[in-house]
Amino acid sequence: MDFLKLEVSDGWLYGGTGHAFVLNIHDDLGPSGPTAWKAGPVFRLGRNLGYKVQGVQAFKSDPAGLAEGQQQAWSLVRDAIDDGIPCFGWEMEVPEYYVVYGYDEAGYCISGPGCNEGRGPKPWTELGDTGIGVLEMYRLQQGPAAEDEQVLKEALAFALEHATDTHKWVFPDYHAGLAGYEAWIDALQNGRADAMGMAYNTAVWKECRGFAAQFLQEARERLSGHADDLLAKAAGRYQTVFDHLTTVADLFPFHGIDPRHFKDGDRVNTAIRALRDAKTAETKGLECLRAIVAAL
Repeated sequence: MDFLKLEVSDGWLYGGTGHAFVLNIHDDLGPSGPTAWKAGPVFRLGRNLGYKVQGVQAFKSDPAGLAEGQQQAWSLVRDAIDDGIPCFGWEMEVPEYYVVYGYDEAGYCISGPGCNEGRGPKPWTELGDTGIGVLEMYRLQQGPAAEDEQVLKEALAFALEHATDTHKWVFPDYHAGLAGYEAWIDALQNGRADAMGMAYNTAVWKECRGFAAQFLQEARERLSGHADDLLAKAAGRYQTVFDHLTTVADLFPFHGIDPRHFKDGDRVNTAIRALRDAKTAETKGLECLRAIVAAL
């Protein structure tokens, strides 16, 4: 957003794309939860905020499709970089997203987790040829923004859909919305929780809920006279969710992952109580979102 000179706050970006309201938990609370879901609506809703995403996706399980995808991604990046348009791709080092800021005859120049100061070239023929086996490459450029009311209504409609229609946006063995909290609690309670996954999921979903509260508060300011009380109430609910998840994050910190934490009964029980309280607050928050959509 900064590079494109789009004046969008972090809260408006997280909320307007619906990402602030997403929750996706694997049965074993693995670290894949934050990225392993069908995130197409986030790209679509981004158009409301004044940008559009175009990209390529392919899978290692389809060798011919992967080879074609590698070629398409290579062409997409070179054209985009030549036009001064930023790109980002999946798992160019570890399983995370990376900025592609340049290229040479061999491959991509990238920055991101593990190489924040830059690295390259990443051979373009290696893209997607990993254990996970998913190729993703995207370009992002400016477009016309929607009215604030449309941003709010469509983002909340998606949030409600993601939280309830788990088969549409979530893969097998993953759970969204309130069911995600139950899977989270169950994995922690029954000793299936992965240490990295516990810390990573907590950090990500805590951050999302903090931005959800900011988005709803900003929406109240932008749309004064449109469901003011409901937006204020909803912002309070999601701030409460954030507070409870902060408690969990303090107990299982991402910067300080320690499997021994799971052997501490008091720590685990306190985290479970906080997760139950977060679920209760989110239940009330979703009720507010339904009322806001209806009011709009």
